[in-house]
Formats: sequence, structure tokens, C-alpha cells
Amino acid sequence: MSKAAPAGGLPRGVQLFGLVSLLNDFASEMIYPLLPAFVTGVLGAGAEALGALDGAAEFAAAVVKFGAGRLADRPVRRGRLVVLGYAAAVAVRPVISLAGAAWQVIGLRVIDRLGKGLRTPPRDALIADMTPPVLRGRAFGVQRGLDHVGAVLGPVVAWWLLTLHRANLRGVIAASVVPGVLALLLAAVAVKHAAPDDHVRETAKRAVAASAAMPAGAGARTMPPLLLAIAAFYLLRMPETLIILRAQQLGVAVAVVPLLWAAVHVVKASSSFVGGGWSDRFGPARTMWVGWLCYAALAAGFSAATSVRAAWALFLALGIVAGLTESPERALVARLAGTRQGSGFGVYHGVTGLAALIGGVALGALFQSGGGPRAFAVSAGLGATLVLVAAVGRATMRPPVMSTRR
Repeated sequence: MSKAAPAGGLPRGVQLFGLVSLLNDFASEMIYPLLPAFVTGVLGAGAEALGALDGAAEFAAAVVKFGAGRLADRPVRRGRLVVLGYAAAVAVRPVISLAGAAWQVIGLRVIDRLGKGLRTPPRDALIADMTPPVLRGRAFGVQRGLDHVGAVLGPVVAWWLLTLHRANLRGVIAASVVPGVLALLLAAVAVKHAAPDDHVRETAKRAVAASAAMPAGAGARTMPPLLLAIAAFYLLRMPETLIILRAQQLGVAVAVVPLLWAAVHVVKASSSFVGGGWSDRFGPARTMWVGWLCYAALAAGFSAATSVRAAWALFLALGIVAGLTESPERALVARLAGTRQGSGFGVYHGVTGLAALIGGVALGALFQSGGGPRAFAVSAGLGATLVLVAAVGRATMRPPVMSTRR
């Protein structure tokens, strides 16, 4: 095992990147739940501005991830891309507190998401490279779990500052610079510990030799079914903003939404550690399939729900879906990408980001025209169909080592 990995545990770099994710999401989630109130209440904009805010930001992040992935195929670039991505977020988030118009918030949020798009593929590639294959599910589970822990702390601290009148909306947004700067400094340390594992290094050498003997396009035939299945899940899954809206329709008060948001991330954090362990023990494809099944059942529950208690229970239970899908997805991509870890994660994040954007717009339109129960019923039906297709064709969910030739 690499010197970066303590005996019997995960590499130190993985642990550091988990803490970086915790601090970064701490900063980000101090702001994100407050943006609707800030844009509409303080700046006087409408719902159209909120739609443009989320749509433009996620589209920008998805597009950048493709390019960042290609750049990250050269290992020497990965650390710099990661640090630059976190630096962009740290620089622009506090400036949102000075915005005087909705278009300024939109522009700054886009830059923030560009930073996310720039850092995510190289960060995941670094985690995959420094971790032995048998521990990758656990490694990504730790990273995703600590990310969600940060998403618990951020809104709770924001709620505490607001309720004690220690800061207004602008003040809370500005205060996000503190955990953001800490995340940036720790990221600079983490990339220095990102030495490839010895087994990963040897596997990469063998993959390069094998890819040279394979016909062009051989690998391209193995990845699309899996990637399309994962993208289909993001396409049919309800956006969290619409889940919150449905919860409010069922009686959850707006004032407690930040606490509900924090609580679901407790579930996400806990289930991410479990999902990462299951991925290594039972296989990432099987673990992901269970996550899809859970989503279909919970979406159907949201369609039929009629009470506040049901809204709380279903919303929190949806956190399990993230825990059972995020880590296995990354473990599968790391296995498929071979020596092209940067491009592999760039394509994965880019495709799923665009799928989530398209699906979110479509489901939002259905929500508005046909109502929440109908929209969730459609999403649940599509989820059940995906589970059935995956069960029938499970052989395609066990990918061999793929070629890295373009």
C-alpha cells in the first residue's frame, strides 16, 4: 500500500479531502437555503429569477465538468485544478452579500458553480488514484458522508445567527467566508497527500499495456449502458427544491425548512458511510440498484401523502437514497475509467448534471401544471421502470475493465 495510506485504514489524503468537503459544504449551505428569501425578500425579484439562478448555475457546472475532466487526465494538473476550484468559490460567495440586484446574485452563483465544476472531477480522480480498488466504495462514502455533515452544520449555524439576531441575511452570507477559507487551506494540504496507491499504479500500467492491444472503440461499447442508466436516474429524480415545495404543501412550515434541510443531511451522511461499505462488500451496482428501488417507493409515498408527519418521514427517508447511490456511482466510474480517471469523472459529473437539469425543468413543469401528487407519481413510475430494466439486464451493470483509448 502507498505511504499515503495508514495501515488498515483509508489514505490520509482521502480523510483530508473528506474534511475539505465538510468545510466547503458548511460554507455553501450557510448560503443556499437563504437565497430564495434573499432574492425575493431583500432584492425584490420573483420566482423566475430563482429558476434562472438554479438553472444557469447547474448548467454552467455541468459543462465545465467535461473540460475539467479532460484536463485532469494529466495527474500533474489535478491538484492545481482542485485548489483553483475551491478558491473561486471562496472568492465569490461572500460577495453575494453585497449584491443589489438579482442578476448579480445569478452571476456570482454561476461563478461559484464553475468552481465546483472545475474541482470535482480532479478531486474524485485523486481519491480514486490514491485508494486501493477494494476500498474505493468506502473512500467515496467517507467523502460524501463528511460532505453531508457540512451540509448539516451550515444551515444550523445560519438559523442560529438569524434567530439570535446576531446577523441579518447579508451578514450570514458574508460569514460563510470563514469555513470557506479553511476549506481552501486544507485543500492545498490534501493535494500534497494524494500519492497514488502502489496497487493502483501497477493496475494503471497493465491497463495502458492492454489498451494498446485493443481495437479502437472497444471500451466505448462497455460504458454507455451503465452511464445511461445512471443518467436516467438523475433525469427522473425529483429536484430537492420541488421536494421541499411538496413538503410545504403537506403542512411543513417555511420557518422550519432549514432544520428539515439540516436533518435530511444527517441521514445522508449516515447512509453514505453505510452505502460506501456495502459498495465494497456487495458490489456498487447492487447497492445502487437498492438505492433506486428506495427512491421509487419514497416518491410514490410523496404522491399519496396527506399529512405533515408523512412529509417529515418521507423527506428524511429520501436521504437514504443519496447514501446508497452517490458512493457506488463513483466507485463504478473509477473502475470503468482505467487510466483516464479525469475524463471518466468529467463525463460522469457532466452527463448527470445535464440530466438533472433537464429532468428538473420537465418535472417542475409537470408539478406546476398537474400538481405535486401527479408529478411524484410519474417520477415514481419512471423509477420503478428503471429498477425493472436494471434487474432484467443486470449483466450490463457488471462492467469489465474498459479500454482507455479514445
